[in-house]
Amino acid sequence: MRNIYLMTLFTLKEAMARKVFLFFIGISILAIIVTALIFSLVDTQSIISGFESKAGNDLLVRNIVSSLEIMIISPLAGLGLLLAIFSSSSFVPNMLEKGNIDLLLSKPVSRQQLLWGKYIGGLLVVLLNIGFLVIGIWIIIALKFSFWDPTFLWSVLIITFTFAVLYSLIVLCGILTRGSMLGMMLAYFIFLILSPVLMLANDKADIFFKNDTVKNIVKGIYYFVPKTSELMGKMITELATGKGIADFQPLVSSFIFLVLMMVISIITFRKKDF
Repeated sequence: MRNIYLMTLFTLKEAMARKVFLFFIGISILAIIVTALIFSLVDTQSIISGFESKAGNDLLVRNIVSSLEIMIISPLAGLGLLLAIFSSSSFVPNMLEKGNIDLLLSKPVSRQQLLWGKYIGGLLVVLLNIGFLVIGIWIIIALKFSFWDPTFLWSVLIITFTFAVLYSLIVLCGILTRGSMLGMMLAYFIFLILSPVLMLANDKADIFFKNDTVKNIVKGIYYFVPKTSELMGKMITELATGKGIADFQPLVSSFIFLVLMMVISIITFRKKDF
């Protein structure tokens, strides 16, 4: 455990030295400041009175608060994930460079510990950045509306988990190619294109596909590919509004994908000749 801890700290330092992560921190600070300035100029009662509802005032305020939180966090978290993928894609390839890997393997540390240190370190950087952004926005809105509902904070873990799933694929590609391009492009493709398309295709399969074989193939691909669209969209919305997670399938299948990628990564890394 000590070796994993040391490698995690080393990865954290490496990440903090990258301008991309510093840029993300800067965006988070700017977003929090701008949000605070905007809400300082807005009258709470005017916002509440702008919504007609037969529900009680507490429920109305909760709906308004959760809507504002989602509206602000969703695009910023998406941008943060794109930046995190770009920056973290080189962690493993840098470790595998001649000289670096020779030095690391000469130490009393196993290859599995090296890999887990790189993986956990990358996750911690994203967790800290996303946590800072989400908690900052949550505090500002909660102070403005005097409505403190911590359920929205679960989105920190959901966003970090989404990155963890994509990062597992990046790690595997980094080991296989010793480069960052393939993992980064696959992660972007899944996050921006494949997952949204598969979500739509699965929901509308009976309309889009008349052939049962094609329909089953599409569904099979859907269940294998990480459900980043469901995680970053529907699941965060359900948690923010206090409804709870209605369907754990996207979470479970994405976790299975993560475990599979990491198991293959560890086995491949152990067999690599350096």
